[in-house]
Amino acid sequence: MKPRLIVALVAAMAFTSAVNAEEAVRLYAAGSLKAVMTDIGAAYTKAHGVAVKGEFGPSGLLRKRLAEGEPADVFASANMAHPQALHKAGKSGPVTMFARNRLCALTSPKVEVTTETLLERMLDPQVKLGMSTPKADPSGDYAMALYDKAEALEPGAAKALSDKALRLTGGPDSPPPPKDRVVYGVLVDEGEADIFLTYCTNALLAQKEVPSLKIVQVPEALAVGADYGLTVASDRAEAHKFADYILSDKGQALLKQHGFAPPAP
Repeated sequence: MKPRLIVALVAAMAFTSAVNAEEAVRLYAAGSLKAVMTDIGAAYTKAHGVAVKGEFGPSGLLRKRLAEGEPADVFASANMAHPQALHKAGKSGPVTMFARNRLCALTSPKVEVTTETLLERMLDPQVKLGMSTPKADPSGDYAMALYDKAEALEPGAAKALSDKALRLTGGPDSPPPPKDRVVYGVLVDEGEADIFLTYCTNALLAQKEVPSLKIVQVPEALAVGADYGLTVASDRAEAHKFADYILSDKGQALLKQHGFAPPAP
């Protein structure tokens, strides 16, 4: 093959790769959505021939990056507040609730705890309580809401729980999560926390990796629900198509398979 032809082919391949990269839907999504959004993205690519490139992390930190100008097509947050803040700032379109989650307690097999004794064990000075970082990660905000509910059952509980809880993940200075592992399961399995408050969907993924871990349902008096919000952050038609796909029956079916509840009426 002639040198000029080789150069032309290499240039053409590079151009094609660049076009494909530009055509991919740029999804910024909460870390708790990584597994399900990977599946939804794959299904969308199969149906429409357009790749979905996901960037996953704490919703609050992703919102900050988008507000500062990082380009994205769709932002899927673990709460409604972060996408609404982007919309209010003129950085994205209207916000739609697309799924719901709830908090569970992921616990070490070394700790005896049930739904009925969860608050007592969380308050136990000998028990290490783990949580995500509030404001940066909605999971941490939901944990703080749970502590506020505990105040009605046990005066002084809100401050005691907030003071003792270890902010182990989700913050700007938190260690990066291990690749291809559920960080909450790693933290509990390695003894960094005895009880970790996280989304029930995260707890299920962690238990699949470490079957000895236990999942304890939060009692109704302390139950905290999580509403997930979706917003389109670009004018690309493909961005709107992918957002619609998440809201479609196919997207919702995949969310349900991963343990998410449908959006509230």
